[in-house]
Amino acid sequence: MTYIVTGGAGFIGGNFVHYMLKKHPDDRVVCLDALTYAGNMETLADVMDNPNFRFVKGSISDRETVYAIFANEQPDVVVNFAAESHVDRSIDNAGIFLTTNIIGTQILMDACRKFNIKRFHQVSTDEVYGDLPLDRPDLLFTEKTPIHTSSPYSASKAAADLLALAYFRTYKLPVTISRCSNNYGPYHFPEKLIPLMIVNALSDKPLPVYGKGENVRDWLYVLDHCKAIDLILQKGRVGEVYNIGGHNETRNIDIVRLILKELGKPESLITYVTDRAGHDLRYAIDPSKIRGELGWQSEIRFVDGIKLTVQWYLDNRDWWSRILSGEYSSYYKKMYEERTRLI
Repeated sequence: MTYIVTGGAGFIGGNFVHYMLKKHPDDRVVCLDALTYAGNMETLADVMDNPNFRFVKGSISDRETVYAIFANEQPDVVVNFAAESHVDRSIDNAGIFLTTNIIGTQILMDACRKFNIKRFHQVSTDEVYGDLPLDRPDLLFTEKTPIHTSSPYSASKAAADLLALAYFRTYKLPVTISRCSNNYGPYHFPEKLIPLMIVNALSDKPLPVYGKGENVRDWLYVLDHCKAIDLILQKGRVGEVYNIGGHNETRNIDIVRLILKELGKPESLITYVTDRAGHDLRYAIDPSKIRGELGWQSEIRFVDGIKLTVQWYLDNRDWWSRILSGEYSSYYKKMYEERTRLI
């Protein structure tokens, strides 16, 4: 089997590349990545010499490049991780999110039709469902929850999902979609909550927490996510959406305090900053469908996964320190250091 993995130099895509080459050593993996700000070739350093791996630099929104790769590689399966994914960046500049997340997905699916691939898998997010109230822990997102987006990012992902389902119905394209809760683990770009708190704490810098830190997220260790996608590719029904959740709902402020405790750092490093516009209150996924149909369930408890993640950042300082010395520095200053209202 030959897999094309788009966005494979990013966080989840990179972990998926590592997972697939280890789990399916006889299969080929071709990574297509535009290497925008969150793409990092160092994430793939350990697999670059693997004879069953190939890296191609290019954007999924470039039709000529996509078609050429499909013609050369003749893939059996395409897994689309490629996306602009940070909510704050989508609020600042929505256009690139629409181009990559919607048009790019369309181009990939057109190529899948042209070259008769066996499966196109769209990696989506629970953010397409909007949010849930903090005082209703009984409410969970299911695959039948209406789409109700809150940001340009989530709207672009929801549009891509609907387009994929339309391609299944109209063209019979063998599509599956997964919507996951917040991932964490190795190779996570340090603008997202957990890696940002870890690297700031290691540098004794302020830890910027939106609002009062009461927003709740369901956390999923990235390896569990990779296993779920692999299972969907092997056994999932085409035309179906599968929710992937970790049953690890935690308030943002509690995560920050846990990280500080793991690193032996004082809570005085916590700095409350002006909340994000349209900030979703709570995400919580019901993974009953994938558990019942495919037998998947998350294996790594959050308390254990956070220890593994903190240790990875301790062991891989070179990886994240080089990121922080580049373009991200100016973005970080704009998004956090210039927010002056304290709670």
